[in-house]
Amino acid sequence: MRKFLVVLDDSRECLNAMRFAAMRAARTGGGVEILSIIPPDEFNHWIGVGEIMREEARERIHAHFEVFAKWMRDKQGVDPELVIREGEPVPEILAQIREDSEIGVLVLGAGTDNKGPGPLVTQLTRQSGSLPIPITLVPGEMSKERLESIT
Repeated sequence: MRKFLVVLDDSRECLNAMRFAAMRAARTGGGVEILSIIPPDEFNHWIGVGEIMREEARERIHAHFEVFAKWMRDKQGVDPELVIREGEPVPEILAQIREDSEIGVLVLGAGTDNKGPGPLVTQLTRQSGSLPIPITLVPGEMSKERLESIT
């Protein structure tokens, strides 16, 4: 089964990327894989603190994931899977794509502020010519109705 890989983060545009991935998966018989990345610890010398922070991050990720997963299951009939990785975002995204041969499309939400589309979009589009899969960029300001009409 072809899967749409979408990155779960704290950005506003993440919502439209999730919607798009779920709607496309529902209409094409595919799946959705949601990837969340925990950045490297800044408190490596305090091992106990680092472990607590890592566990708290995992709990937040699971809670956030469940909100999206419930909507995907209830509204789109898609049961997403969650993958949590630790490290720098771009290398971890690329590693996940290499390790899971069922991933067919990377879906990213593009920011709408004057700072540009966002760091992930900027970094990954620079490498897009050498990626093994296509990237779909979903505008952060696109309405839910417009998303529904194009998926």
